[in-house]
Amino acid sequence: MRRSLVIAVPVACLFGLLAFVIVAWRPSMAPIASPDVAIDASLVEKGRVVVALGDCVVCHTRPGGKDFAGGLPLKTPFGTLFTTNITPDKETGIGGWPLAAFRRAMREGVSRDGHLLYPAFPYIHYTQVTDADIEAAYAFLMTRTPVHERAPENELPLPLRFRPSLAFWNLLYLRSGARPPKNDSEVERGRYLVDGLGHCSSCHTPLGIIGGEKSGHYFGGGRIDGWDAPALTELANASIPWTRDQIVAYLSNGVATEHGAAGGPMRPVVENLGTVPPSDVQAIATYLMSLPQSTTTERVTTATIDPARISHGRTIYQASCETCHGASASMTTALHRPSLALSSAFHGATPRNAIATVIEGLSWPEKPGVTTYMPSFGDALTDKDIADVVDYVRSTTGRPAWADTPATVTSLREELKP
Repeated sequence: MRRSLVIAVPVACLFGLLAFVIVAWRPSMAPIASPDVAIDASLVEKGRVVVALGDCVVCHTRPGGKDFAGGLPLKTPFGTLFTTNITPDKETGIGGWPLAAFRRAMREGVSRDGHLLYPAFPYIHYTQVTDADIEAAYAFLMTRTPVHERAPENELPLPLRFRPSLAFWNLLYLRSGARPPKNDSEVERGRYLVDGLGHCSSCHTPLGIIGGEKSGHYFGGGRIDGWDAPALTELANASIPWTRDQIVAYLSNGVATEHGAAGGPMRPVVENLGTVPPSDVQAIATYLMSLPQSTTTERVTTATIDPARISHGRTIYQASCETCHGASASMTTALHRPSLALSSAFHGATPRNAIATVIEGLSWPEKPGVTTYMPSFGDALTDKDIADVVDYVRSTTGRPAWADTPATVTSLREELKP
């Protein structure tokens, strides 16, 4: 028996090591001197739309940096990742990448030199994109201005720096292969854009302990950069149910007249969607409206709020908010902005989005189409001011009071720090 174990254990280890090498190893692809596709203006324009639909510039541009040059820090529960340079620079970008390497990165999460990419790059969704769209995106990126800029080193604990271990994550979550529309219907086009290029469930689906999307919770709501990404299976359960036209408006210009304005991580998404063909935005809205809707409403932990806090919150609102958000304010009447009592941020299960909007504001629009702006009040108001004004506005919605607003303000300030 002992002799059998002496033989069996090394053999098992050898086979395990062999299996690991087979799963984890990917060959390097030789660099090229110039793009290996025939690039023309129509292909580049198609690629511009594909890249906008994929939100590539959002993650691959650091604050104050050049477009697509990378360096944006992505905070995760496991450490901080820095996005890579995807300009056609030969040394620090993808200028030496052949189309096959770019396609492999999109489909399998593998870099040109063979190392595995961290799944903060949503290749589990991009794998669904067609060869034609991948080629167009490649052509567009290869015609950008090269930027010589290397991303900082990722800040991860030692075990997670061992990239080959990502192969086991891929076994669990990656289902490689294009999934083009099954037919010419608008809903199928929307499904392709939402599940593939848009990678919407990366934010709107809860994640498990190792960062993969939870099975059976598709679009059940998630959390990204401190903000709540609402459940898209609850659109019909909103105080005023969403309509297709409201979703189109929200995705096109960042505001829905019965639901409020886009903020946080969603803000740059709608700025990009404002530059794509309206038919694509309409297809996305049609697909989202086709999602099976939950038959239960979100559970909200409630509390009784001290009337003194509500009174203080009303005072803060009158001093800091009413000029723009009051019923007779020009922004409300002339620009048809929704009342805060209708804002989705004040109807959610948690106060996070309302608090984050007050702290961060809504950045000045960088692209045409998006017209909403709100200054940050994070420095002007104390934690108590923010908690009280948020709970005051919540009290005007007819929804039950949140139980944890003051504590959430304090913790969220830390989460939102750069």
